[in-house]
Amino acid sequence: MKASTPSSSGSKATTTPRHLQATAIVGGALIGFLVMKTREARSQLENVTHTACLQGDLSAQDAALVHQLLAASPRTNLI
Repeated sequence: MKASTPSSSGSKATTTPRHLQATAIVGGALIGFLVMKTREARSQLENVTHTACLQGDLSAQDAALVHQLLAASPRTNLI
């Protein structure tokens, strides 16, 4: 019995660039915060944004947008 081996000309698995993954994660946390407006959602958004910035996967413009949104939503108004 012969086992077939994949050809090098076949399609290969690809992965999404890290900066796009970070943008998607921060975007999901941002939507969660805007919908739920809880301390937990805010904390999640702050954490993923901070991590993405530290790793260099989130642009300065995107990070500034998140920070502006958080500044406009004081912690005391959260449920």
